Amino acid sequence: MVLYTAPFPNSCLSALHAVSWALIFPCYWLADRLVASFIPTTYEKRQRADDPCYLQLLCTVLFTPVYLALLVASLPFAFVGFLLWSPLQSARRPYVYSRLEDKGLAGGAALLSEWKGTGPGKSFCFATANVCLLPDSLARLNNVFNTQARAKEIGQRIRNGASRPQIKIYIDSPTNTSISAASFSSLVSPQGSDGVAKAVPGSIKRTASVEYKGDGSGRHPSDEAANGPASGEPAEGSLEDACIVRIGGEEGGRPPEADDSAAGGQARNGAGGAPQGQTPNHSQRDGDSGSLGSPSASRESLVKVRAAADGGGSGEPGATNSKFPYKASGVKKAAARKRRHPDEAFDHEVSAFFPANLDFLCLQEVFDKRAAAKLKDQLHGYFEYILYDVGVYGCQGCCSFKFLNSGLFFASRYPIMDVAYHCYPNGRRSDGLASKGALFLKVQVGSTPQDQRIVGYISCTHLHALPEDSAIRCEQLDLLQDWLADFRKSTSSSSTANPEELVVFDVICGDFNFDNCSSDDKLEQQHSLFTHYKDPCRLGPGEEKSWAIGTMLDTDNLYDEEVCTPDNLQKVLESEEGRREYLAFPTSKSPGAGQKGRKDLLKGNGRRIDYMLYAEEGLCPDWKAEVEEFSFITQLSGLTDHLPVAMRLMVSAGEEEA
Repeated sequence: MVLYTAPFPNSCLSALHAVSWALIFPCYWLADRLVASFIPTTYEKRQRADDPCYLQLLCTVLFTPVYLALLVASLPFAFVGFLLWSPLQSARRPYVYSRLEDKGLAGGAALLSEWKGTGPGKSFCFATANVCLLPDSLARLNNVFNTQARAKEIGQRIRNGASRPQIKIYIDSPTNTSISAASFSSLVSPQGSDGVAKAVPGSIKRTASVEYKGDGSGRHPSDEAANGPASGEPAEGSLEDACIVRIGGEEGGRPPEADDSAAGGQARNGAGGAPQGQTPNHSQRDGDSGSLGSPSASRESLVKVRAAADGGGSGEPGATNSKFPYKASGVKKAAARKRRHPDEAFDHEVSAFFPANLDFLCLQEVFDKRAAAKLKDQLHGYFEYILYDVGVYGCQGCCSFKFLNSGLFFASRYPIMDVAYHCYPNGRRSDGLASKGALFLKVQVGSTPQDQRIVGYISCTHLHALPEDSAIRCEQLDLLQDWLADFRKSTSSSSTANPEELVVFDVICGDFNFDNCSSDDKLEQQHSLFTHYKDPCRLGPGEEKSWAIGTMLDTDNLYDEEVCTPDNLQKVLESEEGRREYLAFPTSKSPGAGQKGRKDLLKGNGRRIDYMLYAEEGLCPDWKAEVEEFSFITQLSGLTDHLPVAMRLMVSAGEEEA
């Protein structure tokens, strides 16, 4: 399939569209700024209360008449531009595909050569998030603002979190067995230009043991793609990939000293040294782990590695496992590793960071085109393949005129083979103004020694938002399943007699706009989708697992000091009291029952409306997919009103143990 790298099929239509948008944009921008000036966020209200001479209020009074006059003057030009823009949308393609051709590290082709479908299997990491990148006036309805700055910061944080080596740490201590779930952390960055491994602050989970999980070298896979595998390293996916390191408090063992100059370093994968932008939604302060490259990185979940008094560790490049700043006291096979949660088949946590080695990212509500471009530019520092500006405009088979696209955004480290987009035809009221729908993708993740392609399917969607429209959401879930079945059938090049492809995973993710606890969402909770796809957080209709938490934040409290940094929000969400205070709970249809009163009555951990589902059936025979890790992520605190979620899926041949 040919992927569309431009929104229009020829340069003539592109030029006409540019002219029409140039006529529309001044009116659009002025109207957005004018409306936004009358919708203050709680952050701005607090600033205004603290400072009677608040500059923003003065600017609003002075510039409102100017904005209004310019808006009126721009209306005729906008009208002409709209008459030209509207018919052009019938020729517009439903997405724009972007590939970073000259990416030097861990290109998609190099990743494909890493896995041949043999051995114990391979893990793939997926993440989804609603980032609320609407025009600023609409974003303020969710108590967030400054969309353009937020888009840049969101991209930087995701890139910084994902580009760290996959290291998980547990500490034996006779006095400290509490859990600080900032996992997927990093103690060392990939090699610098001088070829010497550099130590950087790393997140330490305060639990019962120390574990380093990765390729045994502390390197990001991109290093191997660029420099070749290190001598003596085990093959990808081997059982020896997990290194168990014990630092016992009673033994006096301490890691070596990290160079202070490395404190501002970050694990990089084509990210360069981009400066860390800040947005007014989130002021960087001590204890903030949001931007890993910041010198003021988290002091709670990041600690400096210190020199061992007994000489037990060495940071020299020539030391054993030189890219890890202390010596392993023992190496155990992954199969023998004891899980943190013996009551669950996989690890789960609230994490202050996006997972290391993130493979696929699905975002919702990236409605603003300028914000989408900024987000794309930031994420291209890590993801080679990106789809953005997904959706349709105008009248194109949908029941109402579409002023906004679908808001869907997809990024991948692996090559995209096929893409399809469908718009839900039954959106109404405010949701009918956007072309909400479903994006279906087929990606290649490897090839067998017999040249069979190893592929996976990913579906990203955003369902109808109005809480009373359960029937509409159920219809959309029906359409989602039908469209996905058609997409798999049309893109499959395999047959039982001649299997040219091995399908190893099928994942559905996105903002479903209903939860699994509310009595008002019973219709969606019993939908047949959940019989074909498995939700790692769900026990059954209306019943969640005890560790699952809501993904929708209480918008009134987004800027409270207790939750305005990733570390602080992580700690709050680890307590039941904190979840009840800062997560959104289902609102009651009965009059007079507000959010605060509802929290006192409701049992549960908040509204979980962002889902990550995977199929256990429909894969290739003798292959299975199992969840290895599931996390709720706080790294975007202060930037959106949703919690991102991530899932690491292990795929392997059925007869082999992953």
